[in-house]
Amino acid sequence: MMIQIKRIEKLNQEIFDIVEQLDEYLNSLYPSESNHLTPIDNMINENFVFIGAYKDHQAVGCGGIKIIPNEYAELKRMFVVSGARGKNIGKMLLVQLEETARKIGLDYVRLETGVKQKEAIAMYEKSGYQFIEPFGNYLVDPLSVFMEKRLTYPDDA
Repeated sequence: MMIQIKRIEKLNQEIFDIVEQLDEYLNSLYPSESNHLTPIDNMINENFVFIGAYKDHQAVGCGGIKIIPNEYAELKRMFVVSGARGKNIGKMLLVQLEETARKIGLDYVRLETGVKQKEAIAMYEKSGYQFIEPFGNYLVDPLSVFMEKRLTYPDDA
């Protein structure tokens, strides 16, 4: 299975459909006050990098980072469609977004996710993310988990 990861410069129906699936999934798990959903239109601007995973030229996943200049990148809108899960596509998206944050010169990637998303939390932990207190504008929420990874650079030996 060949997966291609590429930057999304322009939104199309295929990407809207994936994000709609993500929103439906999250809304089925959490009340609206615990869902911190970045509008998809906001993902295509100079403060975001939004990427997609494609199998046979069909989008099967997406993810992005919101760039907080000189501070950190916040992981946003990570999702892989149900038929493509279990094939490391989420990990591929995560690695690409971390590499993008490194190229920008950021030292950390942070995220907020829900406590019911056990598979996602396990992937983040396996990828080196650690639990932290709420950051940015987030408040303590019993349904939220906050995580962070310090990015390493070749000179960090």
